[in-house]
Amino acid sequence: MSPALFSTIILVGSLVGFVSGRVRHDLVALAALFACLLAGLTTPADALAGFADPAVIAVAAILVVGRAVELSGVAGEAARILIPARAGFTVRLSALLVVAAMLSAFMNNIAALVITMPVANAIARDAKRAPGSTLMPLAFATILGGMTTLIGTPANLILSSVREKELGAPLGFFTMAPVGVAVTIVGLLYLAFIGWRLLPERQTATKHARPPWRIYELTAPDVGDALALSTVRTQLRAAETRLLAVFRADVAIPTATLARLVGDDRLLILSRADQQTVSAATGLITAIPPPLPGMVTARAVVAYGSFLIGLSHEAIRIHSNETLHVVAVGPRAARLRRPLHLLRIEAGDQLFIRGTPHDLAAFVGGARLLETDRFDPLPVARGAAIATLGIFAVSVAAVVAGAVPPALAFLGAAAIIAAARLLPAREIYRSIDWSVIVLLAAMIPVGQSFETSGAAAIAAEWLGNALQGLPLVVALAALCTLTMVLSIFLNNVATAIIVGPLAIGLARLLGVAPDAMLLAVLIGASADFLTPIGHQNNLLVMGPGGYRFTDYARMGWLLVVLVISTASLTLAWFYG
Repeated sequence: MSPALFSTIILVGSLVGFVSGRVRHDLVALAALFACLLAGLTTPADALAGFADPAVIAVAAILVVGRAVELSGVAGEAARILIPARAGFTVRLSALLVVAAMLSAFMNNIAALVITMPVANAIARDAKRAPGSTLMPLAFATILGGMTTLIGTPANLILSSVREKELGAPLGFFTMAPVGVAVTIVGLLYLAFIGWRLLPERQTATKHARPPWRIYELTAPDVGDALALSTVRTQLRAAETRLLAVFRADVAIPTATLARLVGDDRLLILSRADQQTVSAATGLITAIPPPLPGMVTARAVVAYGSFLIGLSHEAIRIHSNETLHVVAVGPRAARLRRPLHLLRIEAGDQLFIRGTPHDLAAFVGGARLLETDRFDPLPVARGAAIATLGIFAVSVAAVVAGAVPPALAFLGAAAIIAAARLLPAREIYRSIDWSVIVLLAAMIPVGQSFETSGAAAIAAEWLGNALQGLPLVVALAALCTLTMVLSIFLNNVATAIIVGPLAIGLARLLGVAPDAMLLAVLIGASADFLTPIGHQNNLLVMGPGGYRFTDYARMGWLLVVLVISTASLTLAWFYG
């Protein structure tokens, strides 16, 4: 069997593994790497070279720097200042999308979403609209912003690394800016004035203008004589609160046949009010003390990959050194109707967490919790913010001037931030998404074996024959579309590793500028607007926005057409 065929079989197998979703993406990448080793497509030394690749180091360093910027509070403060508080819904949404896109150009897409998501919820609530009217447009805006700079997304850095290996020089910091900015402007105009109107309003706006539902437990007082359940029900209804279940020694008691409560019976409650309010109205006892001055309550969604998955709610108190407490949970507990201390956290769960803004900010990112709402904003640490932004600006300037490679510039910035204690020590390594780092490091040798085996040249020749004689704009659109289709099912990093070398080979066959094809791949790799699985940000807003799988295509199909058309026309004009 020829090396090209071996490489193709391994690549197709890894694609199937990525698409299936049954195995973690980083494990699929490692399996593909070992398959290349066994097939003799890469040597042991080359197999580990991916972990030292400058693109991998740059991605890890940028995640640390971006986390420091996020925790400084300056990005969130800028978002609140730049978004007018008293304008109409369309104006505020437009400002939000512009700010989110600008943030995602210089920091991790997820961090940009985390910072602006509470603002998006507030905009929807003030306009008496459902959160779904703002959250999907916001997720798409953060993806668009990542197309505009070298550090906007890890895929951009991978394509820069591919260019350096193939052509001898990497992409510049703003090489993709002309096409990226054009695509982002068109995309934001669509999202602000048309896109959100295509989303269904499944729940009434009035419901979302009120505080969210929360589930918690209250305890029956030991009053000597048993307490009539009918009396408690009447008090709960008066407090606009619903009784879901009654537990006695962790065993559910059917409420239809229960006449009286005894001391220490636990009641599972559904309410929009907090425990203290309902306790005062009913006489039931809460184990949650009133908040201390300076404390806030944040509503957060558990993201995929959180270390909290499979643990009890007490894990948040333990892992935060008892600075944070879960005071209520979301709708899954209402469906299960089990004692809360017996529940285990799952991805997508909503948690109401109380603590100081600083402690919340320090914990949320490392635990992969997506904060959807908070009553008080994160305060700005002015000294740390100025120092962090200064270090970041110097590193960016060094890269733009070509004085220092991106990996060294941002690694140096991360080291200075750590040495100056501008980022808590425990957050330095928590800031890095290690599954992405392993995916990158493992897939780089796999992608190189696809090229060195001759399989990439064969694929480029086949694609070149199909596109031969067509106008440049059509060829660019075809390559961008092919990349976009792959990125719907794969991690966009894996897509960039696979299609990047193919794009340069295709450019040589067609006799066009390699950068034109490479930038078409860059846009296509980030054009994940048709499914919730195409990009993490799409998936993270699915639950809070109340979206269904098909809602993404409902709003995203026209955005995909606009993005590919704008990118193709811009690149054809720029490089034609």
